[in-house]
Amino acid sequence: MSHAILDFVEQAMSSPWLYLALFALALLDGFFPVVPAETSVITAGVFAATGEPNLALVILVASLGAFTGDHISYLIGSRAGGRLRERKAFVWARDALAVRGGLVLVVARYIPGGRTATTLTMGAVRHPLRSFTFFDAVAAVSWGVYSGLIGFFGGMAFENDPIKGLLLGFGIAVSVTVVVEVVRWIRKRRAINASPAGLPADTSV
Repeated sequence: MSHAILDFVEQAMSSPWLYLALFALALLDGFFPVVPAETSVITAGVFAATGEPNLALVILVASLGAFTGDHISYLIGSRAGGRLRERKAFVWARDALAVRGGLVLVVARYIPGGRTATTLTMGAVRHPLRSFTFFDAVAAVSWGVYSGLIGFFGGMAFENDPIKGLLLGFGIAVSVTVVVEVVRWIRKRRAINASPAGLPADTSV
């Protein structure tokens, strides 16, 4: 069974349609975060270590897809701003945006659920599109490089065993996410303890 799955994945990785699929998944992930875009890019990166697909193209199409999807999310936020502004995730994103400006978009791309909340909120509060585009380009490219290289190095570490390469790549990605969340939690606790009477203070990233 595992060999059949591996054969299927290897065939998919060698298909010219792979790049279009990666672009589409990254695009959809911009406003529909249950789409496994990062998993797909990491998987492509693992197999890129064997020579196919092309790592540079994987990173390029993933970054372009993420950039496009984030702009669609921004547009959705600008159209539905009034219905979003008081939801918890969007309140966090709005507060973080007020403190960090467009830089929060770069950080939020690595926080589960944070990316979509931030892009929607930036649209809802009418953050300048030029600034959004600049910081989103940085965020999308850094995410594409990060996801592709995690998979690539995992694939290089287990060149003859792609499954182990995938597990290593996913393990690194999960570890990074856990570290980010732990740091955010610690900062939040410190901010609350340092504020008067233990009231919530600024906990933006």
